Amino acid sequence: MNDLKIIVMDGFKEVGDKIIKKIKQDTYIKHNAIRFSNGEGKANIEGKIRGEDVYVLCDIGNYGITYKMQGIDQRMSPDDHFQDMKRIIAAMSGQAGELTVVMPMLYESRQHRKKPKESLDAALALRELENLGVDRVITIDCHDPNVCNAVPTMQFENFYATNEILTEIIKNEDIDKDNLLVIAPDQGAMDRSKTFTDILEVDTGVFYKRRDTSKVVNGKNPIVEHIYMGPELQGKDIIVVDDMIASGGSVLDVGKMLKEKGANKVIIVATFGLFTEGVDKFTKAREAGLFDQIYTTNLTYIPKEYEKNDWLTIVDCSDKLAKIIETIHKHDSIKSLTNNKEKVVKLINEKTKSKVKEL
Repeated sequence: MNDLKIIVMDGFKEVGDKIIKKIKQDTYIKHNAIRFSNGEGKANIEGKIRGEDVYVLCDIGNYGITYKMQGIDQRMSPDDHFQDMKRIIAAMSGQAGELTVVMPMLYESRQHRKKPKESLDAALALRELENLGVDRVITIDCHDPNVCNAVPTMQFENFYATNEILTEIIKNEDIDKDNLLVIAPDQGAMDRSKTFTDILEVDTGVFYKRRDTSKVVNGKNPIVEHIYMGPELQGKDIIVVDDMIASGGSVLDVGKMLKEKGANKVIIVATFGLFTEGVDKFTKAREAGLFDQIYTTNLTYIPKEYEKNDWLTIVDCSDKLAKIIETIHKHDSIKSLTNNKEKVVKLINEKTKSKVKEL
């Protein structure tokens, strides 16, 4: 078996360093991704990679990384991160034994469905990686895993952070499982919410988004109305499940409607908290009682000042990624890395027994 080597791109350094510590091997490979003053760049790698199994870790969403162009500070965009990652891969010159890209938030994952005269960027990106010699892509909670059909001969591993998030919810929240519903904020999130309902063994509901297809605002058709379909909400504790929070307008509308329909507690879950328009609207919405708590992961960049909000819980998934990397590197079964219902059920039962003893 080849040695394991890890290249951590600058935008994923905090989580990447945790992963390397958990793996407890001499795996780190130094690299440089350099930008010239006109915005062009280059990359180089230090250390042995010939014949080694190399994992490149990248967060394409880290806008906290900057570079200077024409003397002006520029925030790194997803395009910038993806381009730098390709430079790193190109710098290997095909020397790696097996090459894996670990990209928790898949680049351009929302642009996953082909429409007339519109680019299909997720597929294009995967094809680019395949052409560069990447053997495998590891991602978390892909917006639509079917995008892997664009590269049928390249390994595409899509994992979920469901167990990690549910574990934190069970530890932190006083939730009655018999009085709980899981809600999908739109029809696209139904499969994702079903994962939660299967583990928790509770009922589910869904909101239908009616959009104004005659307009495009910030790249999408604005939502005209949310229509709820599902069980009675009065007095229920609710977990709203989605893959990402962007501006947050949609999920806050859902929270408002749930509260208006008599929901007791509203917990919002999103694997990726992008908060593209800041967090002020979330603070105001929390003060207005539109939701109770948001759970997200550290799998993409969240500014430190956002982390201080008491309505936001960030779940550390570095241990999950470390186990994924080690397991795949050893060519072991990944079954244990999928959603472990038994572990969550055990936690729920233990907490229930503890509450009964207190009474």
